[in-house]
Amino acid sequence: MGSTTPSRSKSAARPSKSRAGSSQKSISPSKSSTSVKPKSVAITNYTTALRWLYTHTDYERMRMVRYNDRTFSLDRVKRLLEYLGDPHEELQFVHVAGTKGKGSTVAMLGSMLQECGYTIGTFTSPHLTDLRERISIDGKMISHGEMTDLLKLVKTRAKKLGDDQPTFFEIMTVAAIRHFADQAVDLAILETGLGGRLDSTNVVTPLVAGITQISLDHMNVLGKDVTKIAGEKAGIMKEGVPTVTCAQEPAVLKVLQKHADETGGDLNVVGRDIEFSYRFEATRELGPHTRVCLATHSNNYEHLAVPLKGEHQAHNCGIALGIIDRLSEMGFEVPESKIIEGLAKTELAGRMELAWDQPRILLDGAHNGASIKALIKSIGAHVPYDSLVVVFATSEDKDVEGMLEQIALGADKVIFTRAKSNPRAVEAEQLLSRFGEISGKMAQSAGSLGEALNLAARAVGREDLICVTGSFYLVGEGKKYLADLGAKRAKQEAE
Repeated sequence: MGSTTPSRSKSAARPSKSRAGSSQKSISPSKSSTSVKPKSVAITNYTTALRWLYTHTDYERMRMVRYNDRTFSLDRVKRLLEYLGDPHEELQFVHVAGTKGKGSTVAMLGSMLQECGYTIGTFTSPHLTDLRERISIDGKMISHGEMTDLLKLVKTRAKKLGDDQPTFFEIMTVAAIRHFADQAVDLAILETGLGGRLDSTNVVTPLVAGITQISLDHMNVLGKDVTKIAGEKAGIMKEGVPTVTCAQEPAVLKVLQKHADETGGDLNVVGRDIEFSYRFEATRELGPHTRVCLATHSNNYEHLAVPLKGEHQAHNCGIALGIIDRLSEMGFEVPESKIIEGLAKTELAGRMELAWDQPRILLDGAHNGASIKALIKSIGAHVPYDSLVVVFATSEDKDVEGMLEQIALGADKVIFTRAKSNPRAVEAEQLLSRFGEISGKMAQSAGSLGEALNLAARAVGREDLICVTGSFYLVGEGKKYLADLGAKRAKQEAE
């Protein structure tokens, strides 16, 4: 069955700053940002708060996006923050961008710092089953009441913007920052939503920035080659701020270095500027896993077990440890014993998550060619199986061909579907047709995830594996579907 993530809460003294820097009914987002005028929705509870929020433009759900500094306006975000009392000036930040691995890096970094005694706020996206997942402190997501109050406050202040109203993601960004300031967190970790240069999170000046591996994604917005995408991600670099990244394609690294030189930033490449190595092993205690070593003149971490499955997670862990190292140079107390304990406690839903026992169903939010390749490799290393059935759906702006090619190499059978909650989804029949052009492997389509899982369940035996992947929308629907199915079965057994 699906796992639950325990929450913890700690508080600790903050290092000196080096720079300013009850269940509720769910609401489905409206497909049009103009379906209801924001001012027409009175916020009286969590339900109406979400209704107001979803009347705003949501670029996560739009097929066509004009990517410029008018649609993605940092000036608008700064003005809204000013009307909220400039909460970003009360906080210290770590800012993380990249194509894949952002969520994993944030999770490991947050868990380590939390174990060291710091109160850590995290702002991430997208969510899987509950919008409130995006804003959390020490692993505990914001409450319904706190979210309602924040959105009511933002709505009041946003009126000062006149017709230049904030987008869905901009509202979530400023709400998170205001919440972290209200709760006086020691450090806020912000994950970019789209790109970096024009992302609403880019209004902060962090203590340290991190850039995870860059590959093809959001190509209709950020560009159709990795160098253009890298240029957008590199936009989070700022003068005097160290940026930690991992090994990248030479062309990508060249772009990152160029931006660092132009902005006066300090680019630290794990494996080049920071001594780093990793190895895969299997032990009785941990089973198959990866261990990493990272050393600088300040810290030396030897043979730390990476808590998340997959060789690619070693690079994410290296970035997280590199950020820890830079924070330690700024006065953060990060004892090695606490770093080891905190890293081991990292949990992250929707990444190599074995969510169902019989048949075995694994959920993973891999959503581009590189991440699908890493997923197939990780499954081979960590989850023994006889036959692999992939249930797949994705969005139009993704590297669809790259993902299909990797699936063709690793899957024994594929069932294509679409996430109902994703307005940018590629139709299942179209995916089936495109897959047929590159592979002769067995494949079929299904109108819904439930139908796809039922087809898959009839096609597998006890030693086989079903993998649901291609989109966080699909993984979110998978978690909800399996949770509902589990509750239904438990009720039937109780009767």
